[in-house]
This record gives sequence, structure tokens and C-alpha cells, in this order.
Amino acid sequence: MSLPLAPAEPPSSPAEEPRPVSVWPASTATLPSGALAVGGVALGELADRFGTPSYVVDEDEVRARARAWRAALPGADVAYAGKAFLSRAMVRWIAEEGLSLDVCSAGELELAAHAGFPADRIVLHGNAKSPEDLRTALRLGVGRIVIDSTGEITRLAALVPPGERQKVLVRVVPGVTAGAHAAVRTGVEGQKFGLPVAGGEAEDAVARVLGQPRLELVGLHCHLGSQIASVAPYVTAVRRLVALLSRLRDTHGVTFPELDLGGGFAIPHHDGDPAFSPAVYADRVRAELTLRCAYADLPVPRLTVEPGRWIAGPAGVALYRVLAVKTTGSRTFVAVDGGMSDNPRPALYGVRYTVRLAGRVSVVPSRSMTVVGRHCEAGDILAEDVPLPGDLRPGDLLAVPASGAYQVSMASAYNMIGRPPVAAVSGGRARLLIRRETAEDLRARDVGE
Repeated sequence: MSLPLAPAEPPSSPAEEPRPVSVWPASTATLPSGALAVGGVALGELADRFGTPSYVVDEDEVRARARAWRAALPGADVAYAGKAFLSRAMVRWIAEEGLSLDVCSAGELELAAHAGFPADRIVLHGNAKSPEDLRTALRLGVGRIVIDSTGEITRLAALVPPGERQKVLVRVVPGVTAGAHAAVRTGVEGQKFGLPVAGGEAEDAVARVLGQPRLELVGLHCHLGSQIASVAPYVTAVRRLVALLSRLRDTHGVTFPELDLGGGFAIPHHDGDPAFSPAVYADRVRAELTLRCAYADLPVPRLTVEPGRWIAGPAGVALYRVLAVKTTGSRTFVAVDGGMSDNPRPALYGVRYTVRLAGRVSVVPSRSMTVVGRHCEAGDILAEDVPLPGDLRPGDLLAVPASGAYQVSMASAYNMIGRPPVAAVSGGRARLLIRRETAEDLRARDVGE
């Protein structure tokens, strides 16, 4: 019995529609003075203690969001995508919440190992894994390695010690368009990740892996993109991947116990933006997976999801001091002491953030301003045309929510400005997780004459 062909993008149902939420961590509060606090600590106090620019991460928000995925998908494997933000403290938090970990390099893997994360709960990704990446993964005993190209198959197999087998997944491209920007749409053909289903490359890779006695193929993997606000693309991916699993069963006589659907779940950047619901995702995706497997006479594979931004992003707030306020023509520019070196995402993807005066109260009406960084680039813009008080002045403290993911991890030392520190807050206390990168740190790397 066969199911009718599904549309490429199934329509959204009312129950699936993301609900609008606040962009700030749940612990955010307005103090009697009118200033903001997160995790029970005033942002002004944090700025004075750790300096600016700096990042504040609400530990309780991270843990609550990790638990939301665990509660939505009992029996599934929830792997935190470490590329969003990784530190020893973050590794400990997600380990204690029962999550697995997704890493993309030997560096991320070594950090997790040094923090005591169980290697068998780690998945190694990467479209171009170096020999060091693979050797480190095998030495530490990672649970899964995701194969991204056919050439990687023999390279990995050659590194596996005799008499041992490494569990692997094959990353396939299901041909599903999803994601907020062309640069982060990874579920379609014509980009660097994975092996397309449509052209037969995915099936060829599976056949090659099955021919390697030192590799144990346990399932398929896909990742559709980033900032995906609807469940519909994931449902479409399930349909196409189950069809592929059915063909592989018919061709090779094997069934695979695991299916990794990746991550990419959207977070809000402005109050009222839609928020992705793990519960809705679980209901729709599990129902579709169960139905399609039943009609294909396949056992339902164990599901893996990889939320990264969804867990870390809303838990982080960036803090900046205003350095200058300048009106040019009809535009007012607010220059801060950070910029594209600590947050390259606006320049890369056109992301625009919420910005709020955090250290004092102003009764002056707001007007449109553009918050820019201190770097020698015209594109160094953090937030364009945002409402800020008309009496904004140098020294004021600005807070930028939804800053916990892909900012610290993508930061650079452009213009030889050190990367900011990261502090954690919880229960009215703050502690330093990552110290500020200093001029001495930068000079120490320069060993030439």
C-alpha cells in the first residue's frame, strides 16, 4: 500500500503556527530604578564588573530550554549543536541535562573531552574533516561520525584500528528549501554539505559504506538550514528520507535504526517574533515518521535532533557602551565599543537585533537610530533603525538580547580588538566563564621578527 505523493512544502496547520514571545530571557526583570536585570543581577552591575563589550548567559534559561526538547521527545536523542556556543560550563550544563553533543572539529571535541563529556554521546560533523579531526574522534571514541562525502569513507575506514568498528551516519541532501538566508540553506542541492538524494549520490555512498567492514552504518543524517520557523520542511524531509530508507532496504536488505534530522530551529530577535515549539515539532514529525514507516513496512528509527541556537541564543545578552552619537543627514548613528568582531552575523546574514537602553531610565521620546560598531567597515552595523531614547549619550549601556549563539563562537580579533568575556548568571549571582582576550594575548601569537 502506498501513500499519495505529498506536496514539496505541506501547508501549516493552526496548531503548528509558532507563538509570539518576548525576545529576552525569562528571568529578565525591570528593577525599581528602571534598569534591567537578568538572572537576578543588574546588567549595569555586570557591565561594571566585567567591562564591555561582554556577554551574559542565563544558565537557568539554557537548562530550561534543554529540558523542553527532552520533554518533547522522550526516547529520542537530543544533541546540542556545540558550534552555537561552547565552553566548559556549557558542556557541563548540557551533560547534566542529559543531552548529547554535536561537534564540528577536533578543537570542539577536545574541549568537550577535557570537560568530562562522555565521548559515546558525541557526534562529529563536518563537510571537510581533517585527518586530525578523524584521528581525534577515533582516539576519544566518539559515538557517531557523520560522513559527508564519498572520499571520506575510505579515509575514515583506513584510520579505524583493526578489529574495531566505528559507527557512522551518512549525511544526505533531501532537496528541501528552508532557512532564513541563502547562506544557511543546507537541505538543497548546489551547496557544500552532504550527498544529494535526487542524483543518486546518497545511495552510492551508502553502498560504499556497507562495503567497509570497519564502518558500521547506523542511519541517515540531514540538516535543512538555520532559522527555520515552520515544522513543514521537517515533515517533508521525513517523507523523502523514509522513501530513501525503503529503497535501501529493498536494494541491500538492511534497515537502519537511527535517523538524525539535524537542527536549525528559529528563535525570535524582536518581541512578537514567532518562536519554534519543540512540542509541535515532536507531534508533527513523530506522527509523520510513524505513518510513513508503517506504510513502507519499516521499523521506526530512533530520532535525533540537534538544537543549538534554540537552546543558547535566547539565553544570551550582549552588553555595549555607547562611544559616540552622530547625526548625518537624516540618520542618527550610535557607535558602540564592539561590533562585527564580536558579532559578524549582521554583516554575514543581514540579521538585525533588538537594542535597549539598560543602565538608566529615560523619559525622552524614542527616535529611530542605527547602532554601529567601531570597526573600519561601512557594513559594521549591529541594528538598523531601532527606537532609542532621544537623549542617548556616550557612556550609556545598551543591551542586545538573543545574543547567546553564533556570536562568541564566530568572534574574531579584527582591528586587534580582543574578543569579549562571557559571564554566567543564576540565582542572583554572576561568575566569569571566558575571560576577555587581551592585547598581550594577541601579541603572544606574533612570534616573527
